[in-house]
Amino acid sequence: MDHATVVVSGNKIAQEIGTTRSEVWRLVQQLRGLGVDIAGHAATGYRLRKVPDLLLGETLAPMLRGTIFGNQIHHYFKLGSTNVTAMEAAAQGAPEGSVFLAEEQVAGRGRGTHGWHSARSQGIYCSVVLRPALPPADVLVLTLATGLAACAAVEQMLAHSGSRERPGAAEQVDLRWPNDLLLNGKKFVGILAELTAEATRVRHMVVGIGVNVNQPAFPAELRDLATSLRRETGNCWSRVELAAALLKSLDREYRALLKPGPGGRESVLRRFQERSSYAHGRRVRVEEDGGYEGVTAGLDARGFLQVETRNGLRTVLSGGVRALE
Repeated sequence: MDHATVVVSGNKIAQEIGTTRSEVWRLVQQLRGLGVDIAGHAATGYRLRKVPDLLLGETLAPMLRGTIFGNQIHHYFKLGSTNVTAMEAAAQGAPEGSVFLAEEQVAGRGRGTHGWHSARSQGIYCSVVLRPALPPADVLVLTLATGLAACAAVEQMLAHSGSRERPGAAEQVDLRWPNDLLLNGKKFVGILAELTAEATRVRHMVVGIGVNVNQPAFPAELRDLATSLRRETGNCWSRVELAAALLKSLDREYRALLKPGPGGRESVLRRFQERSSYAHGRRVRVEEDGGYEGVTAGLDARGFLQVETRNGLRTVLSGGVRALE
């Protein structure tokens, strides 16, 4: 990448990394299999046809200086789940701010038993390790803050894209309690927070964020539910720039939430309700306790969604929420 589009001989690469030319050929074949566009062969030399939009630590770290996420960035071409890997690393002492990114997940996870469709190098599949000085009951507020961070990052990209193909796209980003972002009513961002805690404190937690960025299409079972930035705007997006914007935005939200005093929590709850069409006055179905319907009535002081039903006010603790047309 330091010499993109320049032809470099297999022999020179072998000398620089201390291996054989045949091993360089094998590694180039492996990179091609992972989607890196490399022209040439061992006899004539190799070159990148274009700089790949890969979420490499060497690329992201300079963009994340001054945040907690710039020092421990782990990149994988293929992984089961970034959240599983991050939770294992956190249990073994990975420092706060460790970031785990995958080009492809073969067992991506959403809330509950849901999976996350993780097409290779089309989205952002990212998990971060946090060690907040918070009681376990406050973790939901951190999930809501992550949603606000993702919303700000996406809107920043949309505002600076120069695209006039879909004017007003930034205003169409919606937050669905507790952990989804929607574009034009379809999900394109999901958040999954997992933690290990004692009775009064969080030992460590992992926040996973999946963003559908450049997917041109989705499997049949997801077409009516999921979308991507590319599908909604008609443009391809830099995953590197969006990942950096996302982590910088999350850093700001996290620091503000942990500041002493009550202001951080109240700010998150207020802004989430302002930005979410699901918070107030939305008729929904809640998949909890056998399922029920009602009209949303805001968040309580802990961040849980309240729904006015025919039998009175109910608090949604963990169930999925879907709008009723």
